[in-house]
Amino acid sequence: MRRKLAVAALLAMASTGCGMLPSQLASGGEEKQPMQTEQSVTGQSTTEKSPPTSAPPASASVSAPPAEKLQAIASREVEHNENSLRVDITGLKRQGRLATLTWTVRNLGPSGEQYYVGPHLGTGTLDFTVAGVSLIDPVNGKRYRVARNGTGDDARCVCSRVNQYIKSGGALEMYAVYGAPPADVSTVTVEFPNLGVFPDVPVS
Repeated sequence: MRRKLAVAALLAMASTGCGMLPSQLASGGEEKQPMQTEQSVTGQSTTEKSPPTSAPPASASVSAPPAEKLQAIASREVEHNENSLRVDITGLKRQGRLATLTWTVRNLGPSGEQYYVGPHLGTGTLDFTVAGVSLIDPVNGKRYRVARNGTGDDARCVCSRVNQYIKSGGALEMYAVYGAPPADVSTVTVEFPNLGVFPDVPVS
């Protein structure tokens, strides 16, 4: 009799315990543990994952609008160190009290031939800049040298540095900044060491 009562009591306890499991699951039991663990690591819920964002096509992510092709306002072909070159002046623009000269040198030589710019547009054998390029004001009889960022011996020119080669068919863009000629001067002569003189270059 006692054994029957003990068995009945155990069955009653078991049925009561099983009735508690649904309430535990609904209030944060084992089914929610993976979500809580992932939140502590990644800060995201496993029940609501944002859809993966597809990467844009390679052409959209790396392409850029083509650079504006500058038209030459003065041009000539020259020979230097047995190299065939073309010099195109693409602009001489006033900007307040300054004027900026821009140009390109293109190597017209046969395939495999390179032109070394180096010190050929500088003011000395170790000047790998274009500081030797100058403007001549025909109205006032003045020569304008490239501007510098100081007055000491170590002052650097406000211009391109060109210790490099130009391959056959290639071109190199360069620039130099000067004090602007007076407003009544509409054209100047541009003088390039080793590459010649360009008269009547318009100032815009």
